[in-house]
Amino acid sequence: MDRLQNFIGGEWRRSSAKESLNVVNPASAKVLAEVPLSPAADVNAAVEVAERAFVDWRRTPVVERIQPLFRLKTLLEQHRDEVALSITDECGKTLAESRAEIVRAVENVETATAMPLLIQGTNCEDVAAGIDEHMIRQPLGVAAAIVPFNFPGMIPFWFLPYAVAAGNCFLLKPSERVPITSQKIFRLIEQAGFPPGVVQLVNGGRDTVNAILDHPGIRAVSFVGSTATARYIYSRAAANGKRAQCQGGAKNPVVVMPDADMEMATRILADSAFGCAGQRCLAISVAITVGGAGPAFTEQIAAAARNRKTGSGAAPGVEMGPLISAESKARVEGLIAKAAQAGARVVVDGRGGKVPDYEDGYFVLPTVLDDVPPDSEAARTEIFGPVLSLIHARTIEEAIALVNARSYGNMACIFTTDGANARRFRYEVNAGNVGINVGVAAPMSTFPFSGWAESFFGDLHAQAHHAVEFFTQTKVIVERWPKEWSRKF
Repeated sequence: MDRLQNFIGGEWRRSSAKESLNVVNPASAKVLAEVPLSPAADVNAAVEVAERAFVDWRRTPVVERIQPLFRLKTLLEQHRDEVALSITDECGKTLAESRAEIVRAVENVETATAMPLLIQGTNCEDVAAGIDEHMIRQPLGVAAAIVPFNFPGMIPFWFLPYAVAAGNCFLLKPSERVPITSQKIFRLIEQAGFPPGVVQLVNGGRDTVNAILDHPGIRAVSFVGSTATARYIYSRAAANGKRAQCQGGAKNPVVVMPDADMEMATRILADSAFGCAGQRCLAISVAITVGGAGPAFTEQIAAAARNRKTGSGAAPGVEMGPLISAESKARVEGLIAKAAQAGARVVVDGRGGKVPDYEDGYFVLPTVLDDVPPDSEAARTEIFGPVLSLIHARTIEEAIALVNARSYGNMACIFTTDGANARRFRYEVNAGNVGINVGVAAPMSTFPFSGWAESFFGDLHAQAHHAVEFFTQTKVIVERWPKEWSRKF
């Protein structure tokens, strides 16, 4: 069994950790590797190297800093299937979902190669008599990202390419549940030709995270995960004087209007609710039907749930894989039971489902709960599993009120053929990402990945110009050059 290594100073190093965890394939429950829980000493070593590398990297012209990113883009495309298989093995999602994840990673690398344009400042001549003023952007120093299990190939690239293109050095702490994908990606990063110390990898758990948050040499921290952990990381990072952008949990609703194209809505929303086994921050988890949409949508989404093929993500034709762990499976099944106790009707029950040849896997089959009380745990808690809760409203006004009653604000969607209702919805709902006849309103890399309320802690989001602003600090220069100082030749 392989013991995974850290990547520090341009070389692979064995962690000094005494403790480790097994990395498990969630479909088969078989152990894939052993990941070290790196102590603060390993983080210190990585930051020390990064601080030394920063001295030269920040002085490297921006047009040269982006050259390794061009090479990395090509390498990611060439090795897409290899990295995708790694994602499927340790995360459980289907190969199609894993390949799509790498495509999104590549898109962020492409966007970051525009840094010579994105990093440009502003200037104004004659702000006063004979005085000019300029604003320029400079890198922060060392930045770190703590990323989750559900998108090990994509989410690191919400941060990494922008940070290094802007002139920073970067440290990645992958999820200890899915660290193998990062090993493969860093083999490609190694080939891309970044100078030693510019991009580094440290495996670990909670102690590793705390070492990152407390280290004075790390100037900025990016995070994606649960709301409770996002709040903790944001608070501790801010208390230590760091910039922080922390994406938290979600409870994403969709409103289905009576005039919606029901066949299209059902197909798209089944993919949103049950794709990646519901383990994504933009998964639809609550469907609010309006008026006469209720019976038809309930019948059709239940049929879609029953017919969705569940199994090992590596198997042909499979549409949904397992949950990430036995603990996640127990948690999701427990929340389904609580929903039934609170008065919900279990239309399609995914508990106790078995997949042939994968009886030890962490599977919960697609589940549909009807007549879910709006104030119940099923309607408000992030289940993070393939569970769709149905709530019925009489009017669009009532539906929007239900959407805005959440504590989260990551995404909200509507399915309708009425432009006025669509405009009203996007105008009034409290969510950072809004979908109109779209089930997963994931912003392209040229737009920030937004999030409101308890779905995000910070000011600047991941991707695009928000990432450029987050990974740079502005400097304003006010200058005067009196004529009498001019040399006469």
